[in-house]
Amino acid sequence: MTEPQTNIENEDAPEGAPISETESTQGPSGSDAGQSEAARLKDQLLRALAETENSRRRAQKELDDTRKYAVSNFAKEMLGVADNFRRALESVPKDVKGNEALKNLVTGIEATERQLLSALERFGIKKIEPLGQPFDPNFHRVMMEMQDTDRPPGTVVQVLQPGYVIHDRLLREALVAVSKGGTPGSQKVDTSA
Repeated sequence: MTEPQTNIENEDAPEGAPISETESTQGPSGSDAGQSEAARLKDQLLRALAETENSRRRAQKELDDTRKYAVSNFAKEMLGVADNFRRALESVPKDVKGNEALKNLVTGIEATERQLLSALERFGIKKIEPLGQPFDPNFHRVMMEMQDTDRPPGTVVQVLQPGYVIHDRLLREALVAVSKGGTPGSQKVDTSA
């Protein structure tokens, strides 16, 4: 099929010569310029859409992080309370059979401690259990080294203060003692100075 001809006259054409619509709306190189302009505008549009989507994702991630970690400061304060409950329980003599009042007090403190730890766990706060694990500087802080021939060097042999994480982030590092390894007396001091 051929394109319909219009009777619009072109100034350059001989008088009365018909020209097509495409010739009348675009110059000889107008088609190429129009296509490149359309491609440029399409590219700009796609980039703007991608940037908008990236901004939306960043905002959603920030909102999610804010929701997950908003209780961090409050949780740090509550960890001190949990530590004090544990200290109170550890200070009670092991044999409380004869003293019914002391036995009831211990039972109450244990129940309160369990309830506090359960509440913390509901908000994604979990206790780190490093005893017997290799030392990890991301979660532990070494307070001292201890002689222990049964465990390899760098193994946590005592937890001085428990650590906690909130979801996947460290809330408070555990204070630990690690094994030096070797046998007692195997560490020799060089006195030939």
